[in-house]
Amino acid sequence: MLRLFNSMGRKLEAVTPRDPNHVRMYVCGPTVYSYAHIGNARPAVIFDVLARRLRALFPRVTYARNITDIDDKIIAAAAADCISCDAVAARFTGAYHEDLAALGVAPPDIEPHATDHIPQMIKMIEELIERDHAYAAEGHVLFHIPSCPTYGRLSGANPDELLAGARVEVAPWKRDPRDFVLWKPSDAGQPGWDSPWGRGRPGWHIECSAMIRAHLGEGIDIHGGGIDLRFPHHENEIAQGTDARFWVHNGHVTVSGAKMSKSLGNVLLVRDLLSELPGEAIRYALLSAHYRQPLDWTPETPRAARAALDRLYGALRDQPQAEARAEDMAPVLAALDDDLNTPGALAALHGLAARVHSTADPGRRAELAAALRESGAFMGLLQQDARAWAQSGAGDADRIEALVTARQQARASKDWARADALRADLSALGVEVEDAGGATRWRVRA
Repeated sequence: MLRLFNSMGRKLEAVTPRDPNHVRMYVCGPTVYSYAHIGNARPAVIFDVLARRLRALFPRVTYARNITDIDDKIIAAAAADCISCDAVAARFTGAYHEDLAALGVAPPDIEPHATDHIPQMIKMIEELIERDHAYAAEGHVLFHIPSCPTYGRLSGANPDELLAGARVEVAPWKRDPRDFVLWKPSDAGQPGWDSPWGRGRPGWHIECSAMIRAHLGEGIDIHGGGIDLRFPHHENEIAQGTDARFWVHNGHVTVSGAKMSKSLGNVLLVRDLLSELPGEAIRYALLSAHYRQPLDWTPETPRAARAALDRLYGALRDQPQAEARAEDMAPVLAALDDDLNTPGALAALHGLAARVHSTADPGRRAELAAALRESGAFMGLLQQDARAWAQSGAGDADRIEALVTARQQARASKDWARADALRADLSALGVEVEDAGGATRWRVRA
């Protein structure tokens, strides 16, 4: 049974959806004003793994991940480049899709765009006003925090202590300095829509609440996102009426112990990393720490991930097709079911790889290799051709193949001195060879 840590209540709970046959999950997606960095990629990969596991456990899963395509940052980016906000949003939405595809992240079932749901947002704001949770002032509509006695239960802080963390604008037309914007006026040069309160645009928090209701209904099972969204974004969604059984949050990504920031010049863009190493290695690195813990990205991180994948793919080389046994896959799945323990699942994959190498029986070895590949699929790993992976890091694959072939011929003729010399040549090229079962496998060292 899958258990997840629920930020609402701060405890592990079994995942029991409202409808036993249908899990509904919503994850906050990107604000598309720039290229995705590694911190943006982490929740996309984490919740992709969760969606894969849910699909194996339940008859139906609907996974929605939104695109925020109207925001002050998008407006600023459009003004800086002298192009439209639509052009900025389209450009970086496309780039986001490209980057995630390279990381093996499957598209969500539903990808709602904020600008396609303005009428639903206006309707929800009107309902909040009718229930005395919101009020209009100076062309704005604001949610009135004191109208929600339970405000703060997700983040666990006293509402009186939350003003600094909320980053809300203090303005004279607010009834309470903590009140947050549901609707704001737009000037002539900004995107805007007609509303009962004048031409304007939505606040960020109302967008997700409206899109959840439109596509998943009044109550959902899992709402996910980065830990930075727990407050104020998710807290505000709850105040607006969003109802989720589980609130699931992943930890931050730091770079050599420091928070990513433009001022430090340490923002790692996914597409820059993809120019240096395979997307699967980036994905492996993002899964190497437990999702609720911080992940520190250092120069060693990509090298270690690539080397680990080399070892796993090495166990798949030259293995025939076979049926995987459920008991061989069980340790990987048990780790994933224990609060998505991806480090434990990766360790179990390496355990399977070790068994492949140590098993003498060819049929049993093939079964273990099949279990390694099939259980890796739950994590979005090990789905490439193993030989192609091994050669992907080679500077001159043809030359390496020629040396490997020559060494095999030397071994066959018992010319051990030449075989050893060819092994040394391969090692000088950064290539490791392994002789097993009459076949020779090679891989490029990380």
